[in-house]
Amino acid sequence: MVTCKETRALIIALHKKGFTGKGIDASKIAPKSTIYWIIKNLNCCGSIVVKKASKKSSKRQDRLLKLIQLRDRGTTSTELAQEWQQAGVSASARTVRQRLLRDGLVSRRAAQKTLLSRKNIRDRLIFCKRYRDWTAQDWGKVIFSDESPFRLFGSSGKKLVQRRQGELYDQSCVMPTVKHPETIHVWGCLSAKGVAHSQFCLRTQP
Repeated sequence: MVTCKETRALIIALHKKGFTGKGIDASKIAPKSTIYWIIKNLNCCGSIVVKKASKKSSKRQDRLLKLIQLRDRGTTSTELAQEWQQAGVSASARTVRQRLLRDGLVSRRAAQKTLLSRKNIRDRLIFCKRYRDWTAQDWGKVIFSDESPFRLFGSSGKKLVQRRQGELYDQSCVMPTVKHPETIHVWGCLSAKGVAHSQFCLRTQP
């Protein structure tokens, strides 16, 4: 039962002045059930003792929850609640989120980043160490270039279709291919002086 101290004090004062529960309820200062609960406890015990909600977990268990979350950032609050239950804490997913929020762990959409293999990481580190002392003038002499192929017919990837049993080679369910599709290669480059015009080259794969 949750009521503010001022409201409880007012209900008690009105009751001591002779107001009944019905009369106090008419003032709409609190829900009817709350008013009768306060009057009942006042008549029975002579005072109102408001018990604070007990915390469901200890500091040690809260630290365990944090460690579980940091071990796998993608674990949902529902899954965390299930793992936490194995440690002896029966709590809802909402309680889990509140505990994590208190530790500064807020649910956010994961940022996307290119996957790097060990070789990628090693090569990039070697590159950085090799050229870390280069000046802007040195980099001004470098041209960065790249090339991308674009097929004129078909696709180099997979295509999903919705088909029924027996329609594997139905005309509407197949993706036409050719043995040597024509491909346009687009080449471009840039340097400290600016971006060059893209170059197009039509090729037929042998």
